[in-house]
Amino acid sequence: MKFVDEATIRVEAGKGGDGCLSFRREKNIPFGGPDGGDGGDGGSVYLHVEEGLNTLVDFRHARLYRAGKGQTGMGQQCYGRKGEDKVVIVPLGTLVYDEDTGELIGDLTEPGQKLLVAQGGVHGLGNIHFKSSTNRAPRQITKGTEGEERDLRLEMQVLADVGLAGLPNAGKSTLISAVSAARPKVANYPFTTLHPNLGVVSLGVAESFVIADIPGLIEGAAEGAGLGIQFLKHLSRTRLLLHIVDIASEEVGNDPVEDIRVIEKELEKYGPELLDKERWLVLNKTDLMLEDDRKILTDKIVEQLGWTGEVYNVSAVSGEGCKELMYKIKIRLDEIDQKKKETEE
Repeated sequence: MKFVDEATIRVEAGKGGDGCLSFRREKNIPFGGPDGGDGGDGGSVYLHVEEGLNTLVDFRHARLYRAGKGQTGMGQQCYGRKGEDKVVIVPLGTLVYDEDTGELIGDLTEPGQKLLVAQGGVHGLGNIHFKSSTNRAPRQITKGTEGEERDLRLEMQVLADVGLAGLPNAGKSTLISAVSAARPKVANYPFTTLHPNLGVVSLGVAESFVIADIPGLIEGAAEGAGLGIQFLKHLSRTRLLLHIVDIASEEVGNDPVEDIRVIEKELEKYGPELLDKERWLVLNKTDLMLEDDRKILTDKIVEQLGWTGEVYNVSAVSGEGCKELMYKIKIRLDEIDQKKKETEE
């Protein structure tokens, strides 16, 4: 399925039904009086989160979502039927913006969450409401109001505990396939990954977390180069970033330190909060180097960067170091959760 993470739709709530102008007409009741009932309220439009969806692609084909109109009131004090609500199913992690004002209307992050995006019109009043001692045959009613109409911009942001960032061919897809049941496409050319891949890392009963393979970034990504800015935003929801680096790239003339700095610049351009997010350095493809050479290069990278965070050597192909890394991540995520809980309390 094609991954689509942005879409624009139009939602139109239903108009409220008009009130009824009616008088009681029955044999032997010459002065029956007014009996016009109220109209029904217009239907509203809601967005509803449903698990299992991972794309907004359906909204590229169906852009208009309209709720039902309220029924007009009837005689004999009968009220009109309420218009049918329109419920639009969206994936978990959808941000909802008003297209005209840019206002963030809602952030849908919980399964089953429901968001009202267009309020139905209010029903009109029948003439029964306007009867008084001085006006026994009122010919006054009110009309139902129009329902809300608006254009919405939907943006989907992947919900994951851990995000993988790095240049193309750093081995992110291989790593996620090594530690989870996800099976992303893997090949030796740039931009193999064209959409975020989610994998669940299971370390035991009730011991799991979600990891996201974000498509490879290149220099200028924050301005839209390569796969561009559309995927940088998926890193913003993660609690921990793993910066994946091809440590063996030096042997083919590349500089791993410069590769790391390229990604850091793009994170900073997109938003300083991304660069400030906790980030671990994961030096991948260690199976392509001798152990002594690997240690020398790792020390060199740490020294040149002035890196003070966590550093790990792994081989996604052979699995070396991957399991230990996943356990370290789970421990850290638990610590982050505990700290957040204590702060809230």
